[in-house]
Amino acid sequence: MNDQSPPQDAPMEGTPLIQPSSTDHPLYENIVDACRTVYDPEIPVNIFDLGLIYTIDINDESEVRIKMSLTAPGCPVAGEMPGWVADAVEPLAGVKTVDVDLVWEPQWGMDMMSDEARLELGFM
Repeated sequence: MNDQSPPQDAPMEGTPLIQPSSTDHPLYENIVDACRTVYDPEIPVNIFDLGLIYTIDINDESEVRIKMSLTAPGCPVAGEMPGWVADAVEPLAGVKTVDVDLVWEPQWGMDMMSDEARLELGFM
């Protein structure tokens, strides 16, 4: 018998690869603005517009969990960048706690950049 069903740990078809952000939360825009103050030292574009911030999840207690990636696993600031993001977001009024997780799935790609980032880097 040839069973073609996906492995048990595979996401269901149609499941987004990146968890949606809490865009309707009142703190969301302020957190995005704070993320825009953090830059990869090798690229003159902020990490939000680069598409490195995958998910900003804010619960009812204003606890923030951010999932982010890097342009490459061997990035020289891999160990520091999550701390820079937490340091930018934590002081915001209303934010209770910040937890930043570095994730590698899905792998970051240039298609994740905003149009502003593409323009700044000369890709448009």
